[in-house]
Amino acid sequence: MKSLKALFGGDVRQFTMLFALIALLLFFQVATGGKVLTPSNMMNLINGNSYVLILAIGMVMVIVVGHIDLSVGSVAAVVGIIVALTIRDWGIPWWLGILIGIAVGLVIGLWQGWWVAYVGVPGFIATLAGMMFFRGLNQYIGKSNSVPVPEQIQWLGGGYLPEWGPNTGLNNSTLLLGIIAIAYVIWREFQLRHRAQRIGDQPNSALVVGMRVTVLVAVIVYVTYLYGTGRPGTSFPVPGVLLVLLIIGYHILTQRMALGRHIYAVGGNKAAAALSGVSTRRTYFFAMANMSVLAALAGIVFIGRSTSSGPFDGTNWELDAIAAVFIGGAAVSGGIGTVTGSIIGGLVMATLNNGLQLMGVGSDATQMIKGLVLLLAVAFDVYSKQQGKPSITGALIAALQRTKTSPEELAIVAANPEIEGQEAGLQTASSAGDTTHPKKDVPNGRNTTE
Repeated sequence: MKSLKALFGGDVRQFTMLFALIALLLFFQVATGGKVLTPSNMMNLINGNSYVLILAIGMVMVIVVGHIDLSVGSVAAVVGIIVALTIRDWGIPWWLGILIGIAVGLVIGLWQGWWVAYVGVPGFIATLAGMMFFRGLNQYIGKSNSVPVPEQIQWLGGGYLPEWGPNTGLNNSTLLLGIIAIAYVIWREFQLRHRAQRIGDQPNSALVVGMRVTVLVAVIVYVTYLYGTGRPGTSFPVPGVLLVLLIIGYHILTQRMALGRHIYAVGGNKAAAALSGVSTRRTYFFAMANMSVLAALAGIVFIGRSTSSGPFDGTNWELDAIAAVFIGGAAVSGGIGTVTGSIIGGLVMATLNNGLQLMGVGSDATQMIKGLVLLLAVAFDVYSKQQGKPSITGALIAALQRTKTSPEELAIVAANPEIEGQEAGLQTASSAGDTTHPKKDVPNGRNTTE
């Protein structure tokens, strides 16, 4: 495992889920007689589960800050019916209907974020109310009818990249994406080595870099071949392109920007985050509002895939998104979780659904198996904490107990808890978090929730 971390970096739980995903793909490939790793099936896997993966991107941030959103399915449903009706009845262009849907999602997110961040209603309760309200609103607006959507939105939710240029044996759009991905992998390795040399750090050895590039390029080449050799008229799905763009954007937001560091700091310990100058209210507000915007986008993608909006859209979507986040390595207590891990968790659930369906397993057994997978993933997280491994909360509290820790240093620890764990040799971090009284340590009697 240390060799793998040196090779790729990352978290042990994410490695576990990545290995589980690979093992599931290989198992179902054998069990179904080679029906899983085929172009048509892999395209259906992305098209049929893209909306859940989009939800998982937003849900991981909500869970990291210590809340949960139960309304995402209902929000997606009400946005879907609004988009379908405005395009059909108002005669507006399809792109304007999409903008209206995103705007509706934003308004809903601002509404729910206000209750959570500024009124103090727990996210579970606020979004439970939203789940019931917006489900009823969806049925009221649409009168429990299905409303078709135009071809452009159908392309957005279930279309493929176009073919162009000379005959290369592959879909040229998919081939171009593969070339861009390979170029990025190679460029990133040069950037990492240059950055390490610039700050005086020891860069990875040429062997490690060569192995990492070789493995990643091999995966990209295989995926490019898989999606580029489907039946005529197919290629890498349009929802997959949208999903890749979202993953890149939100990975940068959570791992490279101050807002992302604030999300992890608040989720780890809101009192410590307040002491370092982080506004917990604004952080809660952003997480909830952003979730509803992504739910709106997921709803639009889904009605494009299904070609219409109906009264039962979005049912139980929140459960799939939450399961994806926890299977992907998020901590139940908050403070831990990544966008990449949540996508891996979502792909694990999608592969389970797809493989069991191809094997002819009933929906009842499929639900039981998915429930066991979720239980085992969370049990692994609990077991890791019981072994005394450093947590974000413990790292923040240990930082607070240092006599000369500046707010800037505390913010760095909040975003990178492994630094504090390595320097202080923490053995059991969670126990330290229980001994700090939030209001006692806040200067000038300042409210820690602000």
